[in-house]
Amino acid sequence: MAVSFPGGPAPAPGADDPLALLSACHGRIARQCATLTRLAAHLPRHGSDAAAQTAAASVSRYFETAAAHHHEDEEEDLFPALIESMAGSDAGCLHALVQGLMDEHRRLERLWAPLRQTLAQVAAGRPASLPPEQVQAFTQAYDAHIQREEDELLPMAARLVSDDVLMAIGHAMRARRGGGAA
Repeated sequence: MAVSFPGGPAPAPGADDPLALLSACHGRIARQCATLTRLAAHLPRHGSDAAAQTAAASVSRYFETAAAHHHEDEEEDLFPALIESMAGSDAGCLHALVQGLMDEHRRLERLWAPLRQTLAQVAAGRPASLPPEQVQAFTQAYDAHIQREEDELLPMAARLVSDDVLMAIGHAMRARRGGGAA
């Protein structure tokens, strides 16, 4: 278990608190989007130098693994659990929220695809540029998506999904990341 000292960084949430883990992931996604924006400004002046290669590889690795797992956590575990927790007419509103978030995931994947290709070029040290409008479209879409999940999805899940189900979601999240289900 991580120890936090007063004034020091708090330990990162783990799979035992899956909603906090999803929220913490939102912060990491936002930081990766900021790095992507800085990289787009860096490339015209410095090209695919060592700093650009490192940043491109890091952003690519994050969005190809952790961010992809984040969407899987929601679509395969949290969304179904949330829908299962609802009954009656309220479920229609929740279905619309979940479908909207899944549609946003698909849009983010489409916006990511051309960026992934460019980042691979940069990471390999080849000349490339990140069109600012592509970076902006991606980062703005992620910002809006994160805000919607923080404002609507996670508070609703905290209210409606039982502790036992949250524990099962945490186990699935850990397994998805190679940590086993225990």
